[in-house]
Amino acid sequence: MKILIVNLTDIKGGAARAAYRLHNALLGEGIESEMLVEYKYSDDFRVEAIHQGKLSHAWSVVRSGFDALPLKFYRERSKTEFSVSRTPCSGLVERINSINPDIVHLHLAVGAMLKIEDIVKIKAPIVWSLHDMWLFTGGCHYTEECEEYKYNCGKCPILGSNKEQDLSKKIFQKKEKAFAQIENMTIVGLSTWLHKCAKDAPLLQSKRHINLPNPIDTQQFKAVNQEEARNLWSLPQNKKLILFGAMGATSDPRKGFSYLEEALKYLEIENIELVIFGGSEPKEPVDLGFPLHYMGLLQDEVSLISLYSAVDVMVVPSIQENLSNAIMESLACATPVVAFDIGGNGDMIEHQTNGYLAKPYLADDLGKGIEWVLSHNTSEVLSKSARKKVVNSFDNCVVSPQYIKLYEEVLDD
Repeated sequence: MKILIVNLTDIKGGAARAAYRLHNALLGEGIESEMLVEYKYSDDFRVEAIHQGKLSHAWSVVRSGFDALPLKFYRERSKTEFSVSRTPCSGLVERINSINPDIVHLHLAVGAMLKIEDIVKIKAPIVWSLHDMWLFTGGCHYTEECEEYKYNCGKCPILGSNKEQDLSKKIFQKKEKAFAQIENMTIVGLSTWLHKCAKDAPLLQSKRHINLPNPIDTQQFKAVNQEEARNLWSLPQNKKLILFGAMGATSDPRKGFSYLEEALKYLEIENIELVIFGGSEPKEPVDLGFPLHYMGLLQDEVSLISLYSAVDVMVVPSIQENLSNAIMESLACATPVVAFDIGGNGDMIEHQTNGYLAKPYLADDLGKGIEWVLSHNTSEVLSKSARKKVVNSFDNCVVSPQYIKLYEEVLDD
């Protein structure tokens, strides 16, 4: 069985890391797995980049700008990511078909990588893992609570549009036409929440749906000695350390840093410090009344593991979230997590067992959760529960056989 995993990149970004982990998990099960990406950052010989060299990279940047050009007409659009996907990555579909895989497993292959109309040209059966909501919306990656995707889009609040026949409706209709021509496409909802959203979405109602999470190697992601980890990062040994991190940690509104900032004001516990990764220290850092440690952008997993191990609690205050890598990684490293009870967070966090699920968007309850973890008199029990959840539900040896079974069922159709 030959599986071709297609994503924008191989190891850079949350979706890429999840796709690459699946690739390695399949190899570990004896499955022939390859990855096809637009931008390659690893040295894995099983990963092929469509374009290589500086000139090719420069052209990709130009093409991405051209793909996003229609968005320039929507000056009131929000900061939520919106992909048009009208400009194909030259040679992508041709290369997919020449590899001749048994199954093409698409992940985050949107924007200027895969043109909507070109999806129908893929000859092999398609399995598509949803890392966000883009596949069944008129272009937005998250809907900001808008439910127009349940109908046919138009008057898109993400675009700041009041017109029925706007860009979101045109993209929705393109998808509607394309998906109707694809007979063998299976949709993988990585979280229970996104699985349900996709099943209920008109664009995907005729497709096969399954709820399967990303796998993680818990032999790699496991706690290291906290004292040594803190020494490695030059963090204080005698403080309660709170961790927050994501791509664009403090600049992306969806990541919820403002809620964390507010939540920390409710803490009555003293002797705390905040550790932030995913972004460098801003020109005008916030003043929380206690020290902040900015760790910048972390690219390798060894750094992530040591940082998760160095802290006492991880906080993920995102306002929309699918199946967060950060939550899964933190729990695997035996560090409890506090987050809002939204999206796929409840798939991983068991309230007051391995972390705390705060009432959505209530900063005071988020603060209560942080204090509950930091003040817990049996922190060892919390840590063991955190790791146990991931080992039992998300480890490679648990999840990868389920993907193999899915592939076999797809091929039997």
